[in-house]
Amino acid sequence: MKKTFNKLAISKLDDFVYGSCPNPVTTKSGMVIGGGLVYPELNFTLPGMDVNDATMDKAARIYTDIITTSLQRAAELKSPGVLIEFETIPDFTEVPAYGRRINQILIDEIKAAADKYGLKATLRTTPNDLREMSRPPVMRGGKYWDTMLELFNNCAKDGTDFLSIESTGGKEIHDDALVKADIRKSILAMGVLGCIDMEFLWAEIVKICDAHDCLPAGDSACGFANTAMVLAEKGFIPRSFAAVVRVVAVPRSLVAFEQGCVGPDKDCAYEGPYLKAITGCPISMEGKTAAPAHMSPVGNVAACVCDVWSNESIQQVLLLSGMAPVVGMEQLIYDCRLMNAATAKGQQFMMRDLLSDSDASLDPQAYVLSPEVVLRISAEIVKATPDGHLAMTIAAARGAIEEIKAGITSGKVQADKRDMKWLDKMSRQIDTIPNDPHEFYKMMEPELDLTTFTASEYGL
Repeated sequence: MKKTFNKLAISKLDDFVYGSCPNPVTTKSGMVIGGGLVYPELNFTLPGMDVNDATMDKAARIYTDIITTSLQRAAELKSPGVLIEFETIPDFTEVPAYGRRINQILIDEIKAAADKYGLKATLRTTPNDLREMSRPPVMRGGKYWDTMLELFNNCAKDGTDFLSIESTGGKEIHDDALVKADIRKSILAMGVLGCIDMEFLWAEIVKICDAHDCLPAGDSACGFANTAMVLAEKGFIPRSFAAVVRVVAVPRSLVAFEQGCVGPDKDCAYEGPYLKAITGCPISMEGKTAAPAHMSPVGNVAACVCDVWSNESIQQVLLLSGMAPVVGMEQLIYDCRLMNAATAKGQQFMMRDLLSDSDASLDPQAYVLSPEVVLRISAEIVKATPDGHLAMTIAAARGAIEEIKAGITSGKVQADKRDMKWLDKMSRQIDTIPNDPHEFYKMMEPELDLTTFTASEYGL
């Protein structure tokens, strides 16, 4: 049954902090995520290599080495528990037997570490969204849809704890929105196409989870808002635009929770603090310790309300101290130790505020992740719930624009001198958007490249 979030699960700043949430999740290994501790989540991948029948044994050996050595290091550092994320490469989803083989290795080694060290560990499996490999993408059928669902089913059946995905519905339009810094196309891509696709996709994933004693964890607008962040970091688009896009992603990712997700959501979903405020579910976040995967202006503020702390992803390459995933595990554990030690001394709110204060004033993208701002904008988003996802997305955009403008005016956040002009321009564009998604699509249709997507795949 679809859930509706028309009020905040967390409305007070004194209740909004890392490691704790109203709806914690208990894993099969006994870890309580959101129950007081922040846990590390290690994500890793292969070094550059081709994956095929001839190289799969080598790939399996690499993953075996990664998981055994990383879990050994976690045990040596006395971590109270760890999450492992298996984020597949396209080859592992396109040939589900490949992905299932690696997933089973991880499950087996997690069980072995529990027996050998008494280490609590849990596995998140994240097949990548292959549907965009068709041109234009085929969202509701075809070989890529079938192989993706096959991998989801088999991994859940084999005993993975959580299922996630970084879905791509609407990305066909959003890529052009980013190139042109067009907030209307961004809202259309995520607030209309993205939300429609999320309803369809997550209804299927939740069915799989229900059938196999697996938990649906959550999605990420990585291909949308994180792409904006990377482009802004390179100076290709305004940072204020990327900040607004970040908040525009919230209603889209919220759809997964409406369909039954329980968290922790995906680490690369920087919209996570909003999802936690609205749903009360635990979230995974990434920041400074994700630098081996990508740079960002939100290295500390991203941790303010996290329940799981991730490294994004890291290749199996040799560093001076050892293999990179083991190094990543150690870094994550020490980050979590510090946050948990602050909690043990009753200083978690001071720690949260220091994490926020160290980033929030330096970039609009960090400012919209500061806990106070998150709660205020989240309240505006849920007010629009009765009017549907598009109205919620418009409310998210307006809320972000007003908060950033107020922050610049008051001196709470630094910004480029052109940012106010961009914010005003976005505000004017948003004022032209109707609340009806079909009317909005028809209004935008003349400006879209209709060769890049199929409207009927989104019910339009």
